[in-house]
Amino acid sequence: MLHLSQPAVTGQLRRLEAALGVALFVRSAQGITPTREGERLIPVARQLQHLLEQAVAAVGSDAVVGGPLVIAASTTVTAHLLPPLLARFRAARPEMAVRVLSGNTEDVLDAVRRRRAPLGLVEGLRRTPGLRLEAFQDDELFPVMAPDAPFRDAVSARLAAVPLLWRERGSGTRAVLERAFRAAGIRHLPGPLDLELRGTEAILGAASVGLGIGFVSRWSARAHLLAGLLVPVTSTALRVRRTFSWVLPAGVLGGRAAEFHAFAQRNPPVMP
Repeated sequence: MLHLSQPAVTGQLRRLEAALGVALFVRSAQGITPTREGERLIPVARQLQHLLEQAVAAVGSDAVVGGPLVIAASTTVTAHLLPPLLARFRAARPEMAVRVLSGNTEDVLDAVRRRRAPLGLVEGLRRTPGLRLEAFQDDELFPVMAPDAPFRDAVSARLAAVPLLWRERGSGTRAVLERAFRAAGIRHLPGPLDLELRGTEAILGAASVGLGIGFVSRWSARAHLLAGLLVPVTSTALRVRRTFSWVLPAGVLGGRAAEFHAFAQRNPPVMP
């Protein structure tokens, strides 16, 4: 996350210990653990980081009046997680213009890397070169199908004989699902009867007319479930946990982006 080598970080920690005159860590072959003094320093360090972010936000280059807040977000986030968050933020800052760049996870990473957006929100990503990932909110993918799907009586625990609905390559949802399938010993490549679709809404639409089983977020499926267009698939116990994460540049956020990020951390969206 710091884009520093391990020896460089070790050197900085040793200089900090020398300046404070105390040991902050106990080092062993198994790694390091904080001492009592190290534990006391943690909340202070977090306060210092927050003050630094506030300072950068106050004088950041994008803090000028008139420039929009630009957020890059994956399609699931754009459709379901971001709107209630933006509604609260807009109530607090009605004068601030907001622009959302929507795409799959790779699109969001590219937008932040190319500085077309100062920050992004994606799901399911574990790491990415040159950018920081910061966990924001937990989520779960679960299987759904149409109540009258033609294959409903053939659904087994291993999902071996039914069509599945896959997100396109480059999607964070697809990457999470493939990892979960591999871990559970379930087929993890699209078969001849499967469909590959771009976007969560396409998955929901295809599932609701009986074209296959889709794994979707509870954020995405809520309206379809309430309307009776989809039902949970109960014959498989597979549930896939994932995390919505911020995509942040290597440096410190500034200006409007820092303000929105801090607001979202204090006011995370809640499932209705």
